[in-house]
Amino acid sequence: MSKLTKERIIKANPKYIQQFRKGLPLLSKENVTTPIDQLQEGDILKLVDDKNDFIGKGYFGIQNKGIGWLLSFKEQEAIDKDFIYRKLQTAINQRLHFFYDEDTTAFRLFNGEGDGFGGITIDYFDGYYLVQWYSKGAYSFKEDFLQSLKELTDYKGIYQKKRFAQEGKYVEEDDFVEGTRPTFPLLVKENGVQFAVYLNDGAMVGVFLDQREVRKRIRDSYSEGKRVLNTFSYTGAFSVFAALGGAVETTSVDLANRSLSKTIEQFSINGIDYEAQNIIVEDVFKYFKYAVKKELTFDLVILDPPSFARSKKHTFSAAKDYKDLLKEAIAITEKNGVIVASTNCSTFNMKKFKNFIDTAFKESNGKYKIVEEYTLPEDFKTITQYKQSDYLKVAFIKKL
Repeated sequence: MSKLTKERIIKANPKYIQQFRKGLPLLSKENVTTPIDQLQEGDILKLVDDKNDFIGKGYFGIQNKGIGWLLSFKEQEAIDKDFIYRKLQTAINQRLHFFYDEDTTAFRLFNGEGDGFGGITIDYFDGYYLVQWYSKGAYSFKEDFLQSLKELTDYKGIYQKKRFAQEGKYVEEDDFVEGTRPTFPLLVKENGVQFAVYLNDGAMVGVFLDQREVRKRIRDSYSEGKRVLNTFSYTGAFSVFAALGGAVETTSVDLANRSLSKTIEQFSINGIDYEAQNIIVEDVFKYFKYAVKKELTFDLVILDPPSFARSKKHTFSAAKDYKDLLKEAIAITEKNGVIVASTNCSTFNMKKFKNFIDTAFKESNGKYKIVEEYTLPEDFKTITQYKQSDYLKVAFIKKL
């Protein structure tokens, strides 16, 4: 049964009316003036200006980014099953070529506000779909989204992640919705390389799909004959691509205990002898100090930290600490070596990221050249009206 709810009128903060008129989709406490304590998760909202003229309509759903999303700028358009069906159909049509790519069987099918419905993403894993709900309000559209997905696709099974516990954390549960359960690990391919993914085991599945182009580039152009250090390595995906690209040695460092078995698994399913690689469970900052002390250097250093991380001795925030992290990497990178600096932090843009890079090299008395840059791949669709949605920033930096 389709979701039915009455429209609640909310007023735009006059300072933001122009941005809303241009298509800004995010609703926040700052850009509306109506108190939100009377609103229920999933309420359909009608946004008006100070003269009560229509601006747009969307829904109320509290997540870490704001209090909801605008979905339509047409007053007569209903936010219903047909609306969701059309949005999903458009998203699928724009990604049809991915379904026919035998070398890549994992990609993003629906990317929230980039595909016209903020707060919801859908990823494809070789016939299995993973829907992620980022607020209780988003989750209230579950029936219409799942029904549309089933009508539009041939699916083996559907899983979901509820990402709306306290502070946007994941709600622990089995995650299976319907269809058939695969045997885990589910093996998917990315540019011919295999990944073991788990759709039923916590918030993360084992691979971040937004780095697909960066991994391919590392394999194809930067790894042959090189000694590679992969920091914050998670399940070792960058290390696997580097090894397959001909790296003479890879070193993967991550603080999480599970990173060891997960990285061994990723190497093994790709026919790589994991015992010939270095897999280290340790705080990355501690490892940097060890590397300096032992005079270890690398030809390629990959820095892809989380936006925010906490260990016993360190609290890392990309916005505050990325420059210092880079300085640690510069110290152990060979001359003419390359640092792949990456961040998924949405609170600063590429220009500011390049300022971090410049400052880090100046403070290290070093010279550099940015040889390549990457942002999100095409399946992670974004819109220009909401710059923060294009969060990924990657720079290939040559140390001169």
